[in-house]
Amino acid sequence: MEFLRDLFVLQFLVTLPYIILSEADVYSPQYGIENPDILPSRLTSVNVSNVFYGIMFDAGSTGTRIHIYSFIQKGLEPPQVDSEIFESVKPGLSAYVDDPEQGAETVRELLDVAKQTIPSTHWHTTPVVLKATAGLRLLPEQKAQALLLEVQELFEDSPFLVPDECVSIMNGTYEGILAWITINFLTGHLYGANENTVGILDLGGASTQITFLPQAEGTLHAAPKDYISSFEMFNNFYKLYTHSYLGFGLKVARLAVLGALDAKDVDSRRFTSSCLPPSLKAEWKFSGINYKFGGIKEVPSGFQSCYTEIIKLIQKKLDQQDEIKRRTFYAFSYYYDRAVDAGIIDVEEGGVIRVKDFETKAIEVCKDFNKATKGSPFLCMDLTYITALLKEGFGFYDNTELQLAKKVNNIETSWALGAAFHLIQSLRSTA
Repeated sequence: MEFLRDLFVLQFLVTLPYIILSEADVYSPQYGIENPDILPSRLTSVNVSNVFYGIMFDAGSTGTRIHIYSFIQKGLEPPQVDSEIFESVKPGLSAYVDDPEQGAETVRELLDVAKQTIPSTHWHTTPVVLKATAGLRLLPEQKAQALLLEVQELFEDSPFLVPDECVSIMNGTYEGILAWITINFLTGHLYGANENTVGILDLGGASTQITFLPQAEGTLHAAPKDYISSFEMFNNFYKLYTHSYLGFGLKVARLAVLGALDAKDVDSRRFTSSCLPPSLKAEWKFSGINYKFGGIKEVPSGFQSCYTEIIKLIQKKLDQQDEIKRRTFYAFSYYYDRAVDAGIIDVEEGGVIRVKDFETKAIEVCKDFNKATKGSPFLCMDLTYITALLKEGFGFYDNTELQLAKKVNNIETSWALGAAFHLIQSLRSTA
């Protein structure tokens, strides 16, 4: 598979060799930081010629994020990540499905952050790439490509290096694998024995991913064939279990629970659920569409009735492997955000929690809507959905521990760093 066939071929970035995956890519095609010295952060003793940068845009369903990485290379040693600047805008590109030019303007605002933080002497050698995820995968192809074309023209007018296929929609499997590489690189597990690697759980707005390295031979035999991707890294051969479930992200799940997914009468109808406060009448805009929603006064509300609604959407829809119940997983994105909103973890520190903790908090929130959902009417629904997704969907035990982390070593926990590795390596290997 071409997009990762030459990934880490030479010992350039942390001596990663080549990767061959089993699935093709889908397509081939707040701000205002004023301090020009904010990036790089720890380079005072390093010759500027040994410093280089990479810009990676993550165009998700709920927002567009920019990751600006600085790397250091000393002599013949492999380059290391020095620092990251992270900024974001909302809503995501998919909200501009009928106004591609305005969508590109939101990207321009973030690109200005890169201009303010990367020295101008490095602009022409700094690659810029945008990878769109599930939000654009759900759009009609013609409309999605119109958005991407506007962004590509913006990049080509910028002073940065514009690689081939600089703007594209990323395959969900690719997303999970790169997130796994990022987490295991940042935690140091790629340098050790295979059994020390950690799995990843990523919950976005429109899709969710699970990726781990099976230790049980039975997992490899039991898993669906297209859930296994093989590759070689650090002179070790790996077979990752990885899958992206499109339509099981948190925001799309809300629509499914409300019965609003693919509904034709959005403007004239109010969508309801027992997962919401009974007296609630509100509006919510997602992907450029305004939904009227609220609770149901005539039926009991609370965790049990909400769980019953949600379980119908999840049960027998996801593959389950017994091995995950005894493996270590890092969980991020909306797993992290909703745990913070519910007071389960600290916003800065994250923490280790049990799957049961999501359920306990969901029961508490759903019991007293007025007290627990101020400013967040979806909190009962979201926590209940996460509980059901982990337990009924993936099959985790109540006492399975999850490491919730937004950053590791001050770098965002996402697929973006893994994608930057791939990008820069591919450019260097063809130079």
